[in-house]
Amino acid sequence: MSNEKGDDIEAALLYPSMEENPQLRWAFIRKVYAILAVQLIATIAVAAFIANHQSIALFFGTTWAGWAVYAVILIAVIMVICLLSALKDKHPINFILLGIFTLFMGLLVGLAVSFVNAMIVIEAAAATLAVVVCLTLYTFWAARRGEDFSFLIPFVITIVITLVLLVILQIFFPLGKISTMLYNGLFILLLCAYIIIDTDNLIKRNKYDEYIWASITLYFDILNMFLKFLRALISANRRQRN
Repeated sequence: MSNEKGDDIEAALLYPSMEENPQLRWAFIRKVYAILAVQLIATIAVAAFIANHQSIALFFGTTWAGWAVYAVILIAVIMVICLLSALKDKHPINFILLGIFTLFMGLLVGLAVSFVNAMIVIEAAAATLAVVVCLTLYTFWAARRGEDFSFLIPFVITIVITLVLLVILQIFFPLGKISTMLYNGLFILLLCAYIIIDTDNLIKRNKYDEYIWASITLYFDILNMFLKFLRALISANRRQRN
């Protein structure tokens, strides 16, 4: 009983306008992270299967039929996302669509890492996992203390503007490898800020039936961070060889 009262008092201080039972919010968060964990495991499994069967990657990368199928998959991913947005509250179709979306994304990730050194992929995955776990734990800890992350919005806007200018300069006036390092570093910082903001918004969310869409948001954040770490490590490995 004392723990429940403590949670109620803590939630009342953090969310003064919240009228419902605070346990509903944390039950929603647990559901989102359970779905997210299944998504990540499925993505890793499918990606590992594709990466270990390079004939599949060669089909997609070296044949017209493979390119056509790849284009169809990209279109299918967009269509599934649109359907999920419209049917996110419809059971069980929302989970079926989520499963299809996750399998497609696992295929795309597997194709992306098929011709990359296995150690680089593992290093990128480990770095992503470490950053995501640390940022998520920090956000949960800070949110329980009543912290607000709206201060990150100007930081995000500044990084976005800097990235856009850097890309424009790189297109018209190539700056070399230093600009690539700066670009990767800024992009990773931007993704870190997005993970903090999205997790904070997840904690303060009032619509508890949108757990599918919430899990997809975090899934995209994590996947983007992994791909950016992967590109940064590939670039670093090339510099060492040169």
